Formats: sequence, C-alpha cells, structure tokens
Amino acid sequence: MSFTTLSCPSCGSGVKQYRNPLPTVDIIIEINDGIVLIERRNEPFGWALPGGFVDYGESLEAAAVREAREETSLEISDLRLLGCYSDPGRDQRMHTISTVYIAKAHGIPRAADDAVNSAVYKLDSLPEHLCFDHDKILADYLKTL
Repeated sequence: MSFTTLSCPSCGSGVKQYRNPLPTVDIIIEINDGIVLIERRNEPFGWALPGGFVDYGESLEAAAVREAREETSLEISDLRLLGCYSDPGRDQRMHTISTVYIAKAHGIPRAADDAVNSAVYKLDSLPEHLCFDHDKILADYLKTL
C-alpha cells in the first residue's frame, strides 16, 4: 500500500494520504466506417482516443458521454464496454486505470476542449503511434470485429 504521512493542520498528528490510481475513460467512437481520433492539446502530444478523467460523483458511462462530447462535439450512443487497462506505465504522467468503451456516433467530429484536431481514421490507416496504450487498446478492439 502506497501512502505518505502528512501533519494534521489542527493538531499536528500524522495522517495517512493514500496514493491510488486515477480513474479515466477512453472511447472508441465508430463513425462513417472508421473511428474518431483526437490530436491532444496537452502533453503527451499526439493522436489518441477521445477520453479523460472521471469527475467525482460521475459514473464511468456518464464520463464517457461527457468526454466524447467535450473533445469531439459528438453525441454518442450504443455504449458498450471493451475492457479496463491498468498498466501503471500506461500514462507517463501518473498511474491511471482506463475503462474503455465502444460507441456509435453520427455527424462530423469537431475538436474542442483538450483536442486541437480530430479526424476519422479507417482501421487500416491509423497513425503510426498513438499516445498512452491506445495502440494496444485498438489491437484488442480489432480482435472483437
């Protein structure tokens, strides 16, 4: 168990602060015979699946719908679970656990929020390297087709 000890500001006694992985979601958005990828505004830079951190009090499913809307301007439907990815090295910034969903959308993706660009990619012409462990996630996705 990983924790640090802090001092209580009122009494000075030791208080444990636990370090836990942070929950995130990623979404494989199926659209027009391809999938939506976003180009990240923040580090690590590059192409990635839309996604982000789950807010306190938010369900994983609601986070997926929100993140898809915020980053691609798309409303998604038919949300289904692909799997969970928890390798401590999957995100170089911190330990995260991503719950990955597959969803459908219609329309034209428009980059917003944490995305500077968005595009629909055919599965046989994906960018050479994706951020995080999204190459592995898409390899697992391809196995389900």
